[in-house]
Amino acid sequence: MLGKKLGGSLDRLFAPLALHVPFTPNVVTIAGFIFTIFACSVLSSDLVTGGILVLTAGFFDMLDGAVARAKNMVSSYGAYLDSVLDRYADAGIMLAVFWNMFSRGNTAGMLLALASLSGSFLVSYARARAEGLGVSCSHGLMERPERIILVAVGAVSGHMIPVLWVMTILTHFTVIQRILHTRKQLYRKGN
Repeated sequence: MLGKKLGGSLDRLFAPLALHVPFTPNVVTIAGFIFTIFACSVLSSDLVTGGILVLTAGFFDMLDGAVARAKNMVSSYGAYLDSVLDRYADAGIMLAVFWNMFSRGNTAGMLLALASLSGSFLVSYARARAEGLGVSCSHGLMERPERIILVAVGAVSGHMIPVLWVMTILTHFTVIQRILHTRKQLYRKGN
């Protein structure tokens, strides 16, 4: 949702910087992934610092696409690599939250982190599977930018449990939105 609404504006904002990045978009993607893994290692023991680092890592997720578009280096492989590494990053973030909750003995937090993780993966899978069937399915309430922002806000504010409840409910709600959207599109196509 945020990605669609802010995408063009962010491209214009990042374009001057993107043109001067001396690396290919794929290198930026990989560097962002490595930074995210570092952020996860911090998040697993320090929610506040880890939350700030996770939000900073989100910058790379926007920058790689901006570099690709600004330098006219958009490729199917780059999009694929970005998507796969985003899934690893999503898993790392939620597993870091899980570990943090585990180390505090917070069973509810552990279960909510796992429920949020499954919801996050299903949001992505629902889109990928629909697109594999020839149906565009990029809408929904809780996409990756929203999840990253929520985790960071929950970590920094000290309100991780309420944020995990929101993420759990809204990721699974987004999956339902995508299922219904895909059903409607496929019926229109006669499938």
